[in-house]
Amino acid sequence: MELKKNPQVDLSRDSGLYFVIGLTIVLFAVWRMLEHKTYSTAEEFVTIMQVMDDIDEEVPVTHMQTNFTPPPPPAAPDVISIVEDMEEVEETLIESTESSQDIYVDDAVVTVDEVEVVEEEEEITVPFAVIEEVPIFPGCEGLADNEARKACFNQKIQEHIKNNFKYPSTALELGIQGKVYVQFEINSKGKVAHINKRGPDKLLEDEAVRIIAMLPNMTPGNQRGRPATVRYGVPINFVMQ
Repeated sequence: MELKKNPQVDLSRDSGLYFVIGLTIVLFAVWRMLEHKTYSTAEEFVTIMQVMDDIDEEVPVTHMQTNFTPPPPPAAPDVISIVEDMEEVEETLIESTESSQDIYVDDAVVTVDEVEVVEEEEEITVPFAVIEEVPIFPGCEGLADNEARKACFNQKIQEHIKNNFKYPSTALELGIQGKVYVQFEINSKGKVAHINKRGPDKLLEDEAVRIIAMLPNMTPGNQRGRPATVRYGVPINFVMQ
């Protein structure tokens, strides 16, 4: 098929190039117009300064009031009484209480009542591992050896934890588990006191404290022949199975 027109005289052949050139010229002109800055001339500035100098501020006129009447003087009293400055004052004789060399003092006998001195016993706190006589858990009274009483004490503690252990329901629902370290004291009266706990969650700590607080009263431990406070620690492991 032959072309009807000569490609050399086709006007739409370079239309894209002309469009890009024209768009570039327009954008350049717009950019120059935006960047163009104008400044006030020196003549305009002088004119503005001269106009500002011609402004006069009106100052209000004030009048001072001169006819001022002073207040009347106070009236004098009708009767003037003369009071004497000196009045007779009765003097009070003050006797001295200081002793002198001329006064003889008899020897006085001072009696002092007998003072009873009471020695206050200091409460001793000893760890369970080094106590001379360990506390006796109920059920371990028949053992005479201290090592046997220690083993019986540990066994009774484990049985107590196992029998009273109850996993918190909220901890089960949340999937909380871990080991709670509990440290407590068996005081000189055989009672459990000062329970300290450390665990991964408060729910498990509260359950461990509840179990230890249910321990029965025991026979207190002895150190150097006197009842002593014994410190004991035990871990309680909370594991979901």
